[in-house]
Amino acid sequence: MFQNFDLGVFLLAVLPVLMAITVHEAAHGYAARYYGDHTAEMMGRLTLNPLKHIDPIGTIVVPLIAFLLTPFLFGWAKPVPVQSRNFRDMRMGMRMVAIAGPLSNLLMCFGWAFVMVASQWMPESFQYPLRQMGYYGVLINTVLFVLNMIPILPLDGGRFVNTFLPAKASMQFQKIEPYGMWILIFLLVTNILGMIMQPFMGAVLLVVQWFMSLFH
Repeated sequence: MFQNFDLGVFLLAVLPVLMAITVHEAAHGYAARYYGDHTAEMMGRLTLNPLKHIDPIGTIVVPLIAFLLTPFLFGWAKPVPVQSRNFRDMRMGMRMVAIAGPLSNLLMCFGWAFVMVASQWMPESFQYPLRQMGYYGVLINTVLFVLNMIPILPLDGGRFVNTFLPAKASMQFQKIEPYGMWILIFLLVTNILGMIMQPFMGAVLLVVQWFMSLFH
């Protein structure tokens, strides 16, 4: 849907994109605060202001390249700062901070799905734009959920898996992190990333469709 620029698509997708990014990052920060680390809060990152979460490379440059070369819109926001030494339970704190972002995207899938359902109860002139906005919200958040759950550092899925590893295995696994984004970019431009993600995206979308069917 992003291969040919369409102003209407852009205007309807911009709110879901901004919410997907900002809620994801804020969720990390709120989870960190709950487990005892107030670093994100002190640095003003517990906010839904998207300007606080923009990363010049991950939020602008890489998505632009992905837009031009691939069928996926790929990118990332500026990571929320976390000081794991502040956690009451370091391993559990890191685990829940890692999973909080992707779970927020999964919840937003269902929120936007409800917007699609609710559009039928709106005045006729609002029905199509609301349904389309909801559709883009579901799709964008599904992509972000599945992408971030890939078990490669520095993605959230990698950090989540790392919290279950013994110390020695964790040290070896963390050696992947400096190369993680390069691995993902390679998988993206060779379309392997799409092949990995599509079955999982399909499964999420099936559940979302079932959820929507409950309201009909």
